[in-house]
Amino acid sequence: MSTVAINDIFIENPYAGHPELTTLEADVLWEYAKLAQNVKELAAKSKTLAKEPDEILLTRLRELEKKMGLVMTLFKASIWGVINERQS
Repeated sequence: MSTVAINDIFIENPYAGHPELTTLEADVLWEYAKLAQNVKELAAKSKTLAKEPDEILLTRLRELEKKMGLVMTLFKASIWGVINERQS
């Protein structure tokens, strides 16, 4: 079995030519290796996003929060108006 760099796992099958593996077994192991590398990369990117929030997303969420606060205030005021009308 030859040693292959992590990034080369997608290019070259490190299990090809292994004397104890059939071609099918080598191909299956290669697919598992590629899948494992994809999962590792996904986990690393997820950790990065969890540590460093997206500033653009935070800005948009802050704007939405302000708008929702305004909507809630107007809703409360309209409910207050309806209650006062019924009491009159």
